[in-house]
Amino acid sequence: MAKGYVVVNVHVKDTEHYPEYARLAFDTVTKFGGRYLVRGGKPEIVEGAPKLERFVILEFPSLEQARRWYDSDEYRPVRALRHKWADTDLFLIEGRED
Repeated sequence: MAKGYVVVNVHVKDTEHYPEYARLAFDTVTKFGGRYLVRGGKPEIVEGAPKLERFVILEFPSLEQARRWYDSDEYRPVRALRHKWADTDLFLIEGRED
């Protein structure tokens, strides 16, 4: 089964409160079998001109599991905090089956 990935570009608006979101999100990610591949890294842009700031990549056992996490009762209130304290671009993508 192909893995599922969540890719997020984050612009933190409230640096005082955002760490609370990050702590709460971590607990929900691990509960749904996910793990952080990249967390908070600032990308070195070598081609193009995307506006990337804080970058996060999560890996889940499958795309369906990533969706379950994103839509879960556990993550929904945490997601609301992210929307309050940061602007984000977030997408789900299925990895290759090797």
